[in-house]
Amino acid sequence: MNSSRSAVEVHDAHPGGVPPAGTVSSGPHARHGKPSKPLGMRLYRLLVWSVMVFFLLNVLLMIATVATNSVATRWFGTPLPQGFTLHWYAQAWEDFQLAAILRVTVEVVGAVVLLSILFGVPAAYALARVQFPGKRVAMLIFLLPLMVPPVTYGIPMATVMYRIGLAGTLPGVILANLVPSLPFVILVMTPFIEQIDPNLEAAARIFGANTFRYFRYVLLPLLVPGMLAAGLLVLVRTIGMFELTFFTAGPGTQTLVVALYYAVFSTGVRASQSIDAMAMIYMGITLVWVLIALQFVSPTQLVSRVKEQRHEA
Repeated sequence: MNSSRSAVEVHDAHPGGVPPAGTVSSGPHARHGKPSKPLGMRLYRLLVWSVMVFFLLNVLLMIATVATNSVATRWFGTPLPQGFTLHWYAQAWEDFQLAAILRVTVEVVGAVVLLSILFGVPAAYALARVQFPGKRVAMLIFLLPLMVPPVTYGIPMATVMYRIGLAGTLPGVILANLVPSLPFVILVMTPFIEQIDPNLEAAARIFGANTFRYFRYVLLPLLVPGMLAAGLLVLVRTIGMFELTFFTAGPGTQTLVVALYYAVFSTGVRASQSIDAMAMIYMGITLVWVLIALQFVSPTQLVSRVKEQRHEA
Protein backbone atom coordinates (compact mmCIF):
# COMPACT_ATOMS: atom_id res chain seq x y z
CA MET A 1 0.00 0.00 0.00
CA ASN A 2 2.81 2.41 0.89
CA SER A 3 4.78 1.53 -2.21
CA SER A 4 1.84 2.18 -4.49
CA ARG A 5 1.19 5.50 -2.75
CA SER A 6 4.83 6.62 -3.20
CA ALA A 7 4.66 5.72 -6.86
CA VAL A 8 1.51 7.79 -7.29
CA GLU A 9 3.13 10.73 -5.48
CA VAL A 10 6.19 10.58 -7.77
CA HIS A 11 3.92 10.43 -10.80
CA ASP A 12 1.94 13.43 -9.59
CA ALA A 13 5.03 15.43 -8.71
CA HIS A 14 6.57 14.83 -12.15
CA PRO A 15 4.01 15.04 -14.93
CA GLY A 16 4.49 12.40 -17.55
CA GLY A 17 6.00 9.99 -15.03
CA VAL A 18 9.56 10.86 -15.98
CA PRO A 19 11.79 12.24 -13.18
CA PRO A 20 13.95 15.23 -14.06
CA ALA A 21 17.62 14.94 -14.99
CA GLY A 22 19.90 14.53 -12.00
CA THR A 23 17.36 12.47 -10.02
CA VAL A 24 19.04 9.33 -8.71
CA SER A 25 17.14 6.23 -9.68
CA SER A 26 16.69 3.27 -7.42
CA GLY A 27 18.08 0.67 -9.84
CA PRO A 28 20.61 -2.01 -8.90
CA HIS A 29 23.59 -0.10 -10.42
CA ALA A 30 22.75 3.17 -8.69
CA ARG A 31 22.54 1.45 -5.33
CA HIS A 32 26.33 1.06 -5.23
CA GLY A 33 26.98 4.59 -6.50
CA LYS A 34 29.44 3.44 -9.22
CA PRO A 35 28.55 3.09 -12.88
CA SER A 36 29.47 -0.23 -14.46
CA LYS A 37 32.46 -0.23 -16.81
CA PRO A 38 31.82 -0.73 -20.51
CA LEU A 39 32.06 -4.26 -21.81
CA GLY A 40 34.85 -3.33 -24.25
CA MET A 41 37.02 -1.95 -21.45
CA ARG A 42 36.55 -5.09 -19.36
CA LEU A 43 37.41 -7.31 -22.31
CA TYR A 44 40.52 -5.22 -23.02
CA ARG A 45 41.73 -5.52 -19.43
CA LEU A 46 41.06 -9.25 -19.48
CA LEU A 47 43.05 -9.59 -22.72
CA VAL A 48 46.01 -7.61 -21.31
CA TRP A 49 46.13 -9.65 -18.10
CA SER A 50 45.80 -12.90 -20.07
CA VAL A 51 48.75 -11.99 -22.30
CA MET A 52 50.87 -10.98 -19.28
CA VAL A 53 50.09 -14.18 -17.41
CA PHE A 54 50.78 -16.26 -20.52
CA PHE A 55 54.14 -14.53 -21.06
CA LEU A 56 55.26 -14.86 -17.43
CA LEU A 57 54.14 -18.49 -17.33
CA ASN A 58 56.23 -19.30 -20.41
CA VAL A 59 59.29 -17.57 -18.92
CA LEU A 60 58.91 -19.45 -15.63
CA LEU A 61 58.47 -22.77 -17.44
CA MET A 62 61.62 -22.19 -19.52
CA ILE A 63 63.65 -21.33 -16.41
CA ALA A 64 62.23 -24.37 -14.60
CA THR A 65 63.15 -26.59 -17.57
CA VAL A 66 66.76 -25.37 -17.61
CA ALA A 67 67.06 -25.64 -13.82
CA THR A 68 65.64 -29.17 -13.80
CA ASN A 69 67.85 -30.33 -16.67
CA SER A 70 70.95 -28.95 -14.91
CA VAL A 71 70.45 -31.43 -12.06
CA ALA A 72 69.04 -34.35 -14.07
CA THR A 73 70.86 -37.64 -14.66
CA ARG A 74 68.76 -38.59 -17.70
CA TRP A 75 65.67 -36.85 -19.04
CA PHE A 76 64.27 -38.26 -22.27
CA GLY A 77 60.56 -38.56 -22.97
CA THR A 78 59.42 -38.53 -19.33
CA PRO A 79 57.65 -35.80 -17.35
CA LEU A 80 60.43 -35.79 -14.75
CA PRO A 81 64.09 -36.89 -14.89
CA GLN A 82 65.07 -40.39 -13.84
CA GLY A 83 67.33 -38.99 -11.12
CA PHE A 84 68.94 -35.84 -9.76
CA THR A 85 72.59 -34.97 -9.26
CA LEU A 86 74.88 -31.94 -8.87
CA HIS A 87 77.64 -33.59 -10.90
CA TRP A 88 76.99 -31.36 -13.91
CA TYR A 89 77.88 -28.20 -11.98
CA ALA A 90 81.28 -29.60 -11.07
CA GLN A 91 81.81 -30.77 -14.65
CA ALA A 92 80.84 -27.37 -16.06
CA TRP A 93 83.25 -25.68 -13.63
CA GLU A 94 86.10 -27.83 -14.93
CA ASP A 95 85.20 -28.16 -18.63
CA PHE A 96 84.49 -24.46 -19.22
CA GLN A 97 87.20 -23.18 -16.85
CA LEU A 98 84.71 -21.10 -14.95
CA ALA A 99 87.24 -20.04 -12.33
CA ALA A 100 89.29 -18.12 -14.91
CA ILE A 101 86.15 -16.80 -16.63
CA LEU A 102 84.72 -15.52 -13.35
CA ARG A 103 88.03 -13.85 -12.51
CA VAL A 104 88.00 -12.02 -15.85
CA THR A 105 84.35 -11.08 -15.30
CA VAL A 106 85.12 -9.63 -11.87
CA GLU A 107 88.08 -7.66 -13.26
CA VAL A 108 86.08 -6.23 -16.17
CA VAL A 109 83.01 -5.39 -14.07
CA GLY A 110 85.04 -3.86 -11.24
CA ALA A 111 87.10 -1.69 -13.57
CA VAL A 112 84.06 -0.54 -15.52
CA VAL A 113 82.16 0.40 -12.34
CA LEU A 114 85.10 2.32 -10.83
CA LEU A 115 85.96 4.19 -14.03
CA SER A 116 82.32 4.99 -14.75
CA ILE A 117 81.86 6.50 -11.29
CA LEU A 118 85.22 8.29 -11.43
CA PHE A 119 84.51 10.05 -14.72
CA GLY A 120 80.71 10.03 -14.76
CA VAL A 121 80.06 11.84 -11.48
CA PRO A 122 82.12 14.97 -12.37
CA ALA A 123 80.52 15.04 -15.83
CA ALA A 124 77.05 14.78 -14.29
CA TYR A 125 77.93 17.55 -11.82
CA ALA A 126 79.02 19.82 -14.66
CA LEU A 127 75.86 19.13 -16.65
CA ALA A 128 73.66 19.73 -13.60
CA ARG A 129 75.34 22.92 -12.35
CA VAL A 130 77.03 24.66 -15.27
CA GLN A 131 75.14 26.43 -18.03
CA PHE A 132 77.10 26.65 -21.27
CA PRO A 133 76.32 26.94 -25.00
CA GLY A 134 75.64 23.58 -26.59
CA LYS A 135 74.65 21.89 -23.35
CA ARG A 136 71.75 20.06 -25.00
CA VAL A 137 74.03 18.84 -27.78
CA ALA A 138 76.56 17.58 -25.24
CA MET A 139 73.80 15.79 -23.32
CA LEU A 140 72.59 14.20 -26.56
CA ILE A 141 76.10 12.96 -27.37
CA PHE A 142 76.45 11.47 -23.90
CA LEU A 143 73.11 9.67 -24.15
CA LEU A 144 73.55 8.49 -27.75
CA PRO A 145 75.14 5.12 -26.79
CA LEU A 146 72.10 4.39 -24.62
CA MET A 147 69.58 5.13 -27.36
CA VAL A 148 71.42 3.39 -30.23
CA PRO A 149 71.65 -0.44 -30.26
CA PRO A 150 75.18 -1.61 -29.32
CA VAL A 151 75.58 -3.54 -32.59
CA THR A 152 75.43 -0.34 -34.67
CA TYR A 153 78.56 1.14 -33.10
CA GLY A 154 80.08 -2.05 -31.70
CA ILE A 155 81.28 -3.40 -35.03
CA PRO A 156 83.10 -0.18 -36.14
CA MET A 157 84.56 0.19 -32.66
CA ALA A 158 85.83 -3.39 -32.68
CA THR A 159 87.36 -2.82 -36.14
CA VAL A 160 89.31 0.18 -34.84
CA MET A 161 90.42 -1.79 -31.77
CA TYR A 162 91.72 -4.63 -33.91
CA ARG A 163 93.74 -2.17 -35.99
CA ILE A 164 95.39 -0.55 -32.96
CA GLY A 165 95.90 -3.84 -31.10
CA LEU A 166 93.40 -3.34 -28.25
CA ALA A 167 90.96 -6.06 -29.29
CA GLY A 168 91.38 -9.32 -27.42
CA THR A 169 92.99 -7.62 -24.42
CA LEU A 170 91.53 -6.85 -21.02
CA PRO A 171 91.87 -3.04 -21.43
CA GLY A 172 90.06 -3.29 -24.76
CA VAL A 173 87.12 -5.14 -23.20
CA ILE A 174 86.97 -2.61 -20.35
CA LEU A 175 87.07 0.31 -22.79
CA ALA A 176 84.30 -1.20 -24.92
CA ASN A 177 82.05 -1.66 -21.89
CA LEU A 178 82.75 1.92 -20.75
CA VAL A 179 81.09 3.32 -23.87
CA PRO A 180 77.50 2.67 -22.67
CA SER A 181 78.27 2.56 -18.93
CA LEU A 182 79.69 6.08 -18.62
CA PRO A 183 76.59 7.79 -20.13
CA PHE A 184 74.40 5.60 -17.93
CA VAL A 185 76.12 6.91 -14.79
CA ILE A 186 75.63 10.47 -16.06
CA LEU A 187 71.93 9.78 -16.64
CA VAL A 188 71.47 8.34 -13.14
CA MET A 189 73.59 10.89 -11.26
CA THR A 190 72.24 14.07 -12.85
CA PRO A 191 68.88 13.96 -10.95
CA PHE A 192 70.71 13.27 -7.68
CA ILE A 193 72.92 16.32 -8.16
CA GLU A 194 70.09 18.58 -9.30
CA GLN A 195 68.13 17.96 -6.09
CA ILE A 196 71.07 19.17 -3.94
CA ASP A 197 70.57 22.80 -2.92
CA PRO A 198 73.24 25.03 -4.55
CA ASN A 199 73.10 27.28 -1.49
CA LEU A 200 75.04 24.61 0.42
CA GLU A 201 78.11 25.41 -1.62
CA ALA A 202 77.74 29.13 -0.98
CA ALA A 203 77.34 28.48 2.76
CA ALA A 204 80.44 26.28 2.78
CA ARG A 205 82.42 29.02 1.01
CA ILE A 206 81.26 31.59 3.56
CA PHE A 207 82.55 29.42 6.40
CA GLY A 208 85.95 29.15 4.70
CA ALA A 209 85.77 25.72 3.08
CA ASN A 210 87.85 25.28 -0.05
CA THR A 211 86.87 23.08 -2.99
CA PHE A 212 88.38 19.92 -1.51
CA ARG A 213 86.72 20.40 1.90
CA TYR A 214 83.38 21.19 0.28
CA PHE A 215 83.58 18.03 -1.82
CA ARG A 216 84.83 15.86 1.07
CA TYR A 217 82.50 16.96 3.86
CA VAL A 218 79.41 18.35 2.09
CA LEU A 219 78.94 17.09 -1.45
CA LEU A 220 80.33 13.55 -1.23
CA PRO A 221 78.07 12.37 1.65
CA LEU A 222 75.05 13.61 -0.31
CA LEU A 223 76.18 11.85 -3.48
CA VAL A 224 77.00 8.48 -1.92
CA PRO A 225 73.45 7.03 -2.30
CA GLY A 226 73.33 8.03 -5.96
CA MET A 227 76.85 6.73 -6.62
CA LEU A 228 75.99 3.43 -4.96
CA ALA A 229 72.81 3.05 -7.00
CA ALA A 230 74.60 3.97 -10.25
CA GLY A 231 77.46 1.58 -9.50
CA LEU A 232 75.12 -1.35 -8.82
CA LEU A 233 73.12 -0.70 -11.98
CA VAL A 234 76.30 -0.45 -14.07
CA LEU A 235 77.50 -3.69 -12.51
CA VAL A 236 74.34 -5.51 -13.55
CA ARG A 237 74.47 -4.01 -17.05
CA THR A 238 78.13 -4.97 -17.54
CA ILE A 239 77.54 -8.57 -16.44
CA GLY A 240 74.84 -8.88 -19.08
CA MET A 241 76.58 -6.84 -21.82
CA PHE A 242 77.05 -9.38 -24.60
CA GLU A 243 77.47 -7.56 -27.91
CA LEU A 244 80.39 -5.22 -27.12
CA THR A 245 82.22 -7.87 -25.09
CA PHE A 246 81.72 -10.46 -27.83
CA PHE A 247 83.14 -8.13 -30.49
CA THR A 248 86.27 -7.19 -28.52
CA ALA A 249 87.06 -10.19 -26.26
CA GLY A 250 89.69 -12.80 -27.00
CA PRO A 251 90.13 -16.41 -25.81
CA GLY A 252 91.47 -15.27 -22.43
CA THR A 253 89.30 -12.18 -21.92
CA GLN A 254 85.80 -13.62 -22.18
CA THR A 255 83.23 -12.71 -19.57
CA LEU A 256 80.68 -15.23 -18.34
CA VAL A 257 77.93 -14.30 -20.82
CA VAL A 258 80.30 -14.61 -23.81
CA ALA A 259 81.69 -17.91 -22.54
CA LEU A 260 78.13 -19.20 -22.23
CA TYR A 261 77.47 -18.27 -25.86
CA TYR A 262 80.58 -20.14 -27.04
CA ALA A 263 79.62 -23.15 -24.93
CA VAL A 264 76.27 -23.37 -26.70
CA PHE A 265 77.25 -22.61 -30.29
CA SER A 266 80.90 -23.64 -30.67
CA THR A 267 81.85 -26.92 -32.31
CA GLY A 268 82.11 -30.09 -30.28
CA VAL A 269 79.83 -32.41 -28.35
CA ARG A 270 78.86 -31.23 -24.88
CA ALA A 271 76.27 -32.52 -22.47
CA SER A 272 73.19 -30.31 -22.38
CA GLN A 273 73.06 -30.67 -18.58
CA SER A 274 76.53 -29.15 -18.29
CA ILE A 275 75.58 -26.17 -20.46
CA ASP A 276 72.38 -25.67 -18.47
CA ALA A 277 74.39 -25.77 -15.24
CA MET A 278 76.60 -22.99 -16.61
CA ALA A 279 73.48 -21.02 -17.57
CA MET A 280 72.09 -21.40 -14.05
CA ILE A 281 75.36 -20.14 -12.56
CA TYR A 282 75.19 -17.06 -14.81
CA MET A 283 71.52 -16.46 -14.01
CA GLY A 284 72.11 -16.89 -10.28
CA ILE A 285 74.97 -14.36 -10.21
CA THR A 286 72.95 -11.83 -12.21
CA LEU A 287 69.82 -12.34 -10.10
CA VAL A 288 71.72 -11.79 -6.84
CA TRP A 289 73.11 -8.46 -8.03
CA VAL A 290 69.73 -7.38 -9.42
CA LEU A 291 68.10 -8.02 -6.05
CA ILE A 292 70.87 -6.09 -4.31
CA ALA A 293 70.46 -3.19 -6.73
CA LEU A 294 66.68 -3.08 -6.15
CA GLN A 295 67.33 -2.56 -2.45
CA PHE A 296 69.05 0.77 -3.19
CA VAL A 297 67.21 2.14 -6.23
CA SER A 298 63.62 1.93 -7.41
CA PRO A 299 62.94 1.24 -11.11
CA THR A 300 60.50 4.21 -11.15
CA GLN A 301 62.82 6.58 -9.29
CA LEU A 302 64.21 8.35 -12.35
CA VAL A 303 60.79 8.65 -13.99
CA SER A 304 59.21 10.16 -10.86
CA ARG A 305 62.03 12.68 -10.52
CA VAL A 306 61.67 13.74 -14.12
CA LYS A 307 57.94 14.27 -13.56
CA GLU A 308 58.61 16.30 -10.39
CA GLN A 309 61.06 18.55 -12.24
CA ARG A 310 58.52 19.14 -15.00
CA HIS A 311 55.81 20.09 -12.50
CA GLU A 312 58.19 22.47 -10.72
CA ALA A 313 59.16 24.10 -14.02
